[in-house]
Amino acid sequence: MYIPSIFFCVFICLSSFSQAASAAEDQFLHSEGSSLLRWKASLGEQSPDALSSWKNGTSPCRNWTGITCDESLSVTMINLTSLRLQGTLQNLSFLSFPNLKHFDISNNSFSGNIPPQVGNLSSILTLTMSHNLLMGSIPGEIGALRALNFLDLSFCNLTGHIPREIGKLSDLTDLILGTNQLYGSIPQEIGMLSNLIQLDLSENSKFFSGIPSTIGNLTKLKLLYLYSSNLTGLVPNELGKLHSLVDIQLSDNNLYGPIPSFIGNFTSLEKLSLYSNKFSGPIPASIGNLINLEILYLNINNLSGSIPPTIGNLTKLTELALHMNNLNGQLPLQINNLTSVSNLQLGWNHFNGHLPQQICLSGTLKYFGATNCSFTGPMPESFKNCSSLERLRLEDNQLVQDITNFFGVYPNLEFIDISGNKLYGHLSSTWGKCPKLAQFMISNNNLSGVIPLELGEAMNLKEVNLSSNNLAGEIPKELRKLTSLTRLSLSHNQLSGEIPTEIGSLNHLEVLGLSGNKFNGSITKELGGFTSLRELKLGENRFEGSIPMEFSKLQSLENLDLSENMLSGKIPTMLGALQKLQILNLSHNNFSGNISSIFNGMSALTSADISFNQLEGPLPNNRAFLHSSFEALRNNKGLCGNVTGLQPCSNSQTNAHGHKEKKFLMIFLPLAILLFVVVGASCIFFRLRERKTKNKDEEADLYFVWNSDREVLYENIIEATKEFDDRYLIGKGGQGSVYRAELPSGDVVAVKKLHSFGGEICNQKAFTSEIRALTEIKHRNIVKLYGFCSNSRFSFLVYEFLEGGSLDNILKNEKQATKLDWIKRVNAIKGVANALFHMHHGCSFPVVHRDISSKNILLSSDYEEVRIIDFGTAKFLKPESSNMTTFVGTFGYAAPEIGLIMEANEKCDVYSFGVLTLEIIMGIHPGELISSLAEKSTNNDLLLLKDVLDSRISYPTEPISDEVIFIAKIAFSCLKENPRYRPTMEQVSVDLTRSSSISHLEDQLGTITIGQLMKD
Repeated sequence: MYIPSIFFCVFICLSSFSQAASAAEDQFLHSEGSSLLRWKASLGEQSPDALSSWKNGTSPCRNWTGITCDESLSVTMINLTSLRLQGTLQNLSFLSFPNLKHFDISNNSFSGNIPPQVGNLSSILTLTMSHNLLMGSIPGEIGALRALNFLDLSFCNLTGHIPREIGKLSDLTDLILGTNQLYGSIPQEIGMLSNLIQLDLSENSKFFSGIPSTIGNLTKLKLLYLYSSNLTGLVPNELGKLHSLVDIQLSDNNLYGPIPSFIGNFTSLEKLSLYSNKFSGPIPASIGNLINLEILYLNINNLSGSIPPTIGNLTKLTELALHMNNLNGQLPLQINNLTSVSNLQLGWNHFNGHLPQQICLSGTLKYFGATNCSFTGPMPESFKNCSSLERLRLEDNQLVQDITNFFGVYPNLEFIDISGNKLYGHLSSTWGKCPKLAQFMISNNNLSGVIPLELGEAMNLKEVNLSSNNLAGEIPKELRKLTSLTRLSLSHNQLSGEIPTEIGSLNHLEVLGLSGNKFNGSITKELGGFTSLRELKLGENRFEGSIPMEFSKLQSLENLDLSENMLSGKIPTMLGALQKLQILNLSHNNFSGNISSIFNGMSALTSADISFNQLEGPLPNNRAFLHSSFEALRNNKGLCGNVTGLQPCSNSQTNAHGHKEKKFLMIFLPLAILLFVVVGASCIFFRLRERKTKNKDEEADLYFVWNSDREVLYENIIEATKEFDDRYLIGKGGQGSVYRAELPSGDVVAVKKLHSFGGEICNQKAFTSEIRALTEIKHRNIVKLYGFCSNSRFSFLVYEFLEGGSLDNILKNEKQATKLDWIKRVNAIKGVANALFHMHHGCSFPVVHRDISSKNILLSSDYEEVRIIDFGTAKFLKPESSNMTTFVGTFGYAAPEIGLIMEANEKCDVYSFGVLTLEIIMGIHPGELISSLAEKSTNNDLLLLKDVLDSRISYPTEPISDEVIFIAKIAFSCLKENPRYRPTMEQVSVDLTRSSSISHLEDQLGTITIGQLMKD
């Protein structure tokens, strides 16, 4: 009788529960669910596809993507990671999720700011927004999330300061803000996060502070990541309290001072990364206490002294990087105890003695580098059978070893460079049995014997460099199998025979160097099949015959050297089809005939040497020839042209090739003045003065034009400048004013009107010097002088006009300076160096400019062409003469000895070139930096090169960054206080021509200091 009642009660209860659940679900649907749907509707077009399960009329707790609820049907987790979502967080009502504990939208494309309403997530435990496109600052409201224990906002574009409110998150165990654009200082409030286990503020390059001392309060900290954050100062002593640390990464900052000895207290430490800072002093012996250490990076600092023997205690070490420091002495024997090491880098230090002989016994070593040290003696014995080796770099030491039977078979070896040592013996056939070998470099040693046939079995080879040895015999035909080869350098050996036709199968070659051998016969036509070839060097051999017609296919060729052979016949016209060719050397052969039209269309050609042949006729109308030195043209049968040392072409020669006749004009001559050739401007003015003295009432109006394909008349200049009206004024100097003149022909020239007083030139000596210098010096990087005029009204000089203006003004103009990128700056430096080299070493008498400065450097409108101007202070140095002088030049550029010895010499220009070079790469005059050099300031050992580069243009990247380093080093060598220790401009120019091939460690620009660059 009671059973129906019981069932009725149960029914009523279940019904009530169902109604309550339904009501709860309805309420949820209209709060949390509707908030999610509104947010979904605001997202990008691609986003709804990923959230297709989010539908009206359904419950988020029932299979909505990324949504998790608790028993009360309240959302506790939103996990939308890696769904390729786009949109913002602005339309998400955080207030609608009072029970949300986990929010993860990482690895999407969300943009916009983090809304301050995020502070309404009162129950949140983990908040992850990493790897998005978020921007703006971290809202201070985040400090309201008192339950939060995990915060990851890394890999976004966040800016602004780290809010001090972050210190209120007392339960936080992980704070990850790395890889953003946060700036300012790291707040002291970080020290309030006493439960923190991981702190990651890495890769925020706009910080400008040190490590806060309050970090010592984080005694539970295990992971400390502060690398690449522009931090400076000493490592605070309070850091020594963090005994729980397992991983410390402080690399790529500006931290200085000694590595603190308390580092030895971190006995749980597994990784210590301090590379690329300014740490100095010795490696502390206490480092031997870190018996659990697996990775130790101390490279790219200023550490000195020897490696402490305690390093041998680190038996768990797998990676040890000490390269690029100032460490010295012999390696401790205990380094052989590092039997677990797989990566050992010792290069670019000052070590001596022997390499560790047993370092590879355990068979774990994969990477070993000891480049550019002073190691002597034999190669490590353990290398003989070190099958684990993958990369081996021992170049530029003093190692002595017979390698005939030294190296075995290395199944994993990919890279070996043991160049620049004293190795001898023969190349083993076992090199062909290294299946992964890609780069094989043993140049600049004393190897003999032949190239083993078996080398052709190393099918993965991409680069082979065996140059500068004593290898003999022929090139093995078996090398044809190396079809992946991009660089083959066999230059400067004793190789002989003909180039095998089989070499034509190496169709990926980019560089082929066979110079300085004994090859003979004709040049094989198969070389014409190398469509990717950029550099072909066949000079200093015994090749005969002509240049193969197939060379016309070498459309990627930039550098061709066929010099010092026995090639003959006419230079084939097909060479003119090589539109990318920049450097051509055909010297010391037996070429004959006329070359005037072959090279006319080769706009990329910048250097050509055709000396010591049988060539004749006019020079090609190409800048490489027209601006060439006599040395590159000498000893031919009958070349002619406007280059000092060559005969000028006769009318019949020039007219026969379509050139206009050069005109020598004299205008308004009331007296019959002899037409003359300028040997020296001093002679011109001597005659001019003489005539004026005879009859002051008569005007001597002299106008002389040469080196021009156009007729320029006195009236043209006067009319074009409206008698030197200020409207046409483009610059003023100490000797005169410069005007822009557009001639009736449409040509534009620059006209410098000399300051005068009473009809007399104020500085006639400067006028004379300029004319003499520019008539004798012909170089593509020196301004062309078209003519000059002197009469009782005006005295002026007519030059080529460069639209870009002076380097001085370009660097002062924000907009113009940003267009002068690193490639153009490097090219400008090289151009000035080449011009000075020619002036000092390529003229009949050395010519010193004496006023090299940014105001005397002009650039073309595209900044591709550079010219030195203003030769009014130039001086011809005469042998057996004191060459005494008064002070000339520009303060800030003049060499310091000028005021003392008052003697003009080439080293004065070298000093000025050093100043100019630094100005170009810094964007401003380097006055303060040069003062610190003179004072031998210790700050130079701490000041990074990257910190003085012109920040208005983008940070230089490889390969141009390597050139910037090399150029900066050259600049500092030019600024030596004692002129005897400065290089010559010949040395500078030669070094700069090879700067593009200089290879440094990756990102060395970010770590090298001014002090390091100043060292010899």
